[in-house]
Amino acid sequence: MRLFIRACLLAALAGETVAQDVSRPVPQSRSRTEPARPDPGIEPAARAGVPPRLIGRMGEGVSCMVEPHIVAEVGSHVDGVLERVAVERGDRVAKGQVVATIKSWVEQAEVELKKARVEFGKRKNERNEELFRQQLISEQEKDEMETEYRLNQAELKRELENLKLRTIVSPLDGVVVERYLSAGELIRTDKSKVLKLAQIDPLNVEVIAPLELFGSVKLGANYDVSLEPLVKGAHRAKVVIVDRVIDAASGTFGVRLELPNPDFRIPAGIRCRVRFGR
Repeated sequence: MRLFIRACLLAALAGETVAQDVSRPVPQSRSRTEPARPDPGIEPAARAGVPPRLIGRMGEGVSCMVEPHIVAEVGSHVDGVLERVAVERGDRVAKGQVVATIKSWVEQAEVELKKARVEFGKRKNERNEELFRQQLISEQEKDEMETEYRLNQAELKRELENLKLRTIVSPLDGVVVERYLSAGELIRTDKSKVLKLAQIDPLNVEVIAPLELFGSVKLGANYDVSLEPLVKGAHRAKVVIVDRVIDAASGTFGVRLELPNPDFRIPAGIRCRVRFGR
């Protein structure tokens, strides 16, 4: 996926560069007596200490791609038959929400059996405490019964954990991207994925930036991201990753920004532009 994003952004970047070279007007000669007019768009960047060769690139913006923050394929590593899938593609899910269950009649019966043995062992130990104080049973007999009680407790805990594996829960707050299996289908080692989930708050803004911007994009800084024409307006995103290794073949480096999306209004998988000059 990372290679695909890099290829898309590099293609867009190359197209922009060619278009700019072709459409750039030929500068007209200026009279020696005519004073140079300051560019209002360049002046703030110059005051911020940005090198002049970067000002044009930073003002134009760099192509980027909006991606989910996390993508997770959920399922179970235990064999069984799906009893229910509680969500459909496009549904919102919350962290810890039950999204699917596997038939667990045998496991539930095992849990009930272990619970009965633990309860019986507890009552037995309580009675034997009195018998031991009256010296009617030996210390060895008392120890054997206590050990049996602890073993039953451990087996109950194991069966409860096995039963939990039959319930599939969401590991994140997000949306359902894809549903692989339906109720009645078999889950096994080579077919264990049930759903693909994506966390889209915040969103990742992936940028393949030209080498000239290296050192000017600061970790923790906030920049404007344009999502037009799909979503109007500028959106502030925070830089969370700046690659420290340059791709020698293309002369680019990777940058990731986090874009808040609390109402899920912005979809993932769209192209965007980020302006590093503001």
